[in-house]
Amino acid sequence: MESWSGHDVPRLPGRGAALALFDSARRAVQPAVPHGGGPATMYVCGITPYDATHLGHAATMITFDLIQRSWRDVGLDIRYVQNVTDIDDPLLERAARDGEDWKVLAMRETALFREDMEALRMVPPSHYVGAVESIPAIAERVVLLLDRGAAYRLDDGTGDVYFDIATAPRFGYESHLSREQMLVFAAERGGDPERPGKRDPLDPLLWRGARDGEPAWPGGPLGPGRPGWHIECAVIALDLLGPQIDVQGGGNDLLFPHHESSAAHAECLTGVAPFARHYVHAGMIGLDGEKMSKSRGNLVFVSRLRADGVDMMAVRLALLADHYRADRQWTDDLLKIAEQRLARWREAAAAPAGPSGLLATVRRTLATDLDTPAALAAVDTWADAVLAGGGTDPGAPALMRSTVDSLLGVLL
Repeated sequence: MESWSGHDVPRLPGRGAALALFDSARRAVQPAVPHGGGPATMYVCGITPYDATHLGHAATMITFDLIQRSWRDVGLDIRYVQNVTDIDDPLLERAARDGEDWKVLAMRETALFREDMEALRMVPPSHYVGAVESIPAIAERVVLLLDRGAAYRLDDGTGDVYFDIATAPRFGYESHLSREQMLVFAAERGGDPERPGKRDPLDPLLWRGARDGEPAWPGGPLGPGRPGWHIECAVIALDLLGPQIDVQGGGNDLLFPHHESSAAHAECLTGVAPFARHYVHAGMIGLDGEKMSKSRGNLVFVSRLRADGVDMMAVRLALLADHYRADRQWTDDLLKIAEQRLARWREAAAAPAGPSGLLATVRRTLATDLDTPAALAAVDTWADAVLAGGGTDPGAPALMRSTVDSLLGVLL
């Protein structure tokens, strides 16, 4: 599957500060430096393409775009994989509701997502991978888990295969949830804890046997069917990034069961733990006091904002205004403030001179768990000084433009 087109990221003088990120498993900010001198590796869970890109998607992707940019500024090689869950129940349900071929729906919404990512100036991943194209490899891993006794077939004639969490003694180390909390989230986030015949209500689905009216693929010894959600990401990451990665990322609604389960699958397959050195989770975007979600029908779509002529750099600044881990609200006032900030920055960047020292400050703030509010405040202070007539460095405005472009992804 093709990714979106990239853009030139300016190279800044000197070397950036080493990045530290909050790890959900250790519940602390830790250095995010690749071990052994190899490339920095990151896997980010992408979209299920049954609707257009909304601001929650955009905020999550900006978080991991900032990580890429910080790693680039340090001089690291990067291997970044993002998936597309281009076969899943919500996609089939939306296609059936609208009387549309599910493949056409997935292709159209994935193409729109690419356009939105380009407009928001996201650095593209090294590999952009669909679940459908990965099914043969996923089926092989499910067979391997069966052979090792880490999976079992349901004895109900469906052909469904489940992962046995009893074979993953570390299960729960990432999310730190009680069993009661896990059961609630599993039911809310795509699991089936009430299904009879499972060894444990929390056991996640690995392979769904073929059903009438649903697409299915050959599964070898598994029989025809399609993979479960969590095993898809585990196998794609293992095949492209290896048994241990530096960052597994997504929104905080993926912490459980998705990331917990995919890590358990990967660790059982490889014997290497933890699967990720950092589990990084972005906060949710709300509207009018509620989480922005398809089920609530309160989505703000990036494509709609583009069609309305909204400057995507203002949208990006609005989503950077709060810390990435915070659940936060989208409002008209937030966008207005961002538009005013963008105009002020552009005016200051056109000045003949300005103060020195901005690059070091922005580098330092972003290296500390992507502290974008502090980074934006530093640029505001610089711009205010310039517009008040301060600063004598003739190279400062050009360096300011390169700094916010390279590190924040904002084109002035």
